[in-house]
Amino acid sequence: MAQDPIMADKTTAPESGGAATGPLAACWSCKGPVAAAALFCHVCGAVQPPREVDAYTRLGFEPRFDIDPAELDKRYLGFQRNLHPDRFARKSPREKAIAESQAMSLNEAYETLKDAVRRAQALLARAGIASPVGESRTIEDRELLMEAMEVREALEEAADLDALQRLASRAQQEEAGCLKALTAAFAERDWDEAARQTTRLKYWRKFAEELRGKRAVLAGASS
Repeated sequence: MAQDPIMADKTTAPESGGAATGPLAACWSCKGPVAAAALFCHVCGAVQPPREVDAYTRLGFEPRFDIDPAELDKRYLGFQRNLHPDRFARKSPREKAIAESQAMSLNEAYETLKDAVRRAQALLARAGIASPVGESRTIEDRELLMEAMEVREALEEAADLDALQRLASRAQQEEAGCLKALTAAFAERDWDEAARQTTRLKYWRKFAEELRGKRAVLAGASS
């Protein structure tokens, strides 16, 4: 039976730098075995450099789209406390550099899982599917293309703040719909739909930014 691609290479990250299970690497200091997502060596306790693991593995989350923001913050802060510079004040320059590098990797993983678009792209990557980036996919999606033409025309024609508010309400509804559809698509392993909804979510977020820019212009002109 073929293994589900999104569950491949699953590794449980250590609780605040403790033991972990999954693929093993060699500790740079004692050469002992250490889990790929571990912050510290299980044998000698030396801080470990960040290895090639995805954001989900690095922060110890199951690969699913819905993530509890409070739990994400809790895990991230717990890891970062173990890498605080004060803990390495008396360590060697090499260990200080490794700890800093590990902290940067945790920052990147945190920002990835915190953002819905980047989180969706990470899940698609785990499944071996190229992330829907750039404009080519938007053009190929006829439904999204028609939506984009419609709302951009409406944005250009909007002459007051009330008109912009109506567009903002639609953008919020569309984004909420994308998030709901992404949850369902990833749960069903429907990669095509997940990629499509990721593209739609990116578009509606970009449109919301453009809308806020025009709102600032109109608000300034009316003041």
